[in-house]
Amino acid sequence: MTGPPLTTPDGRYLVVRGRLWRCSDPALTPERRDELTRELMQARRDKQAAMRREDREQREDARARVDAAKRALGERGPVWWSDGAPDLTRHLARTTPYADWYASLADAPAPADASPSASRA
Repeated sequence: MTGPPLTTPDGRYLVVRGRLWRCSDPALTPERRDELTRELMQARRDKQAAMRREDREQREDARARVDAAKRALGERGPVWWSDGAPDLTRHLARTTPYADWYASLADAPAPADASPSASRA
């Protein structure tokens, strides 16, 4: 069983394989967040189906709906915080202002770009 996702102390990012990914806007109501998440997941399913059918028009439509849902969730586009901090999405946690926090985690997951020799042991 997997535990809750690792989230930065300020709640702005999830950490996945050592990378930061912007969280949804906490100002959204739970109902609106659920609605947008359903729209996002349906658009992703539609995109996958269009790709299997090699239907470029439907794929592009679904991609646009994925982008719209992610923007509405606050995961893309302008940041939802107002203190002027930059968007660090996709940055490695260890190379950001979160580096000390991330390094202090005793059970921090290894970043995806870890040395390939480590996996051969």
